[in-house]
Amino acid sequence: MAEIDIPGLAALLAESSGVAAKADIADVSARLGLAGAPVAVGDDCAALPDGDGYLLFAIEGFMNGFVAADPWFAGWCGVMVNISDVAAMGGRPLAVVDAVWADGSEAAAPVLDGMRAASAAFGVPIVGGHTNIRTDRGQLSVAILGRAKRLLTSFDAKPGDVLVAAIDHRGRYREPFDNWEAATDAPPARLRGDLETLPEIAEAGLALAAKDISQGGIIGTAIMLAECSGVAIEIDVTRIPLPAGVPLGRWLKTFPSFGYLLSVPPEKRDGVLECFARRAITAAVIGTVTAGSTVAITDGGTRAVVRDHAETPLMKAAPLEESA
Repeated sequence: MAEIDIPGLAALLAESSGVAAKADIADVSARLGLAGAPVAVGDDCAALPDGDGYLLFAIEGFMNGFVAADPWFAGWCGVMVNISDVAAMGGRPLAVVDAVWADGSEAAAPVLDGMRAASAAFGVPIVGGHTNIRTDRGQLSVAILGRAKRLLTSFDAKPGDVLVAAIDHRGRYREPFDNWEAATDAPPARLRGDLETLPEIAEAGLALAAKDISQGGIIGTAIMLAECSGVAIEIDVTRIPLPAGVPLGRWLKTFPSFGYLLSVPPEKRDGVLECFARRAITAAVIGTVTAGSTVAITDGGTRAVVRDHAETPLMKAAPLEESA
């Protein structure tokens, strides 16, 4: 790997739009009065105790520019990213509902076609929603219901854990966005089997904490995980596997179609890596979890802090024991 400007890279990541967008969560949560709510805010899904498991409830909304530029893929992502959020918590999806706005039925068609294709590929039914095709622009939001037997959460990363990144490299960028697309051409059976890896890990007790790599990329997702768990994370960027021809700076900001960070006890690391290896998904230990409040990157020599969530909270999501 070529020499890396660690301070420059840290500064670039700290100012990324994907990270900045996550700060909006704090304002909305405060306005809704969610501090101290019985279900902690900051996870990929709301986990609602139900019998001997949990119902998982989540929603995704999409940028208008994305819906306008690539409406079919926006529809596909409406289903896919919600399923990823359920998997990130050790769950399995049950059904989705959608809210679609468009200027006429013809404009709505590619979004709906993308949703229908993803629903068929992942085997998750669309069971209803809201439609307004008499408006002046396309917009999309999709919600999901899932179920988990054992949870992976954003609140259970512990000092001493190792940080594992698991990302499907069998894809390419969906230009011009930093979306790494490894799903639309994949066999449906493989997609469903890959997603089963996360509940398998949860139910085997191999990990307690995980997070779906979102628009904030690897680093933004690590910041959210660190803040929710009240820990520090140090990432060695030289240990991050890169797809052929993809520069490190872009990869760190990428939103992959299948990508997760897991905080794993060291003695269970090999078991977690083996779970992903069986699915031909690229997984590696890329960092460590320690006591503290910083998320930093290093190349093994130079180190730079990207964010200190004690000084500058991102989502203002306290650890679970503090928010109960």
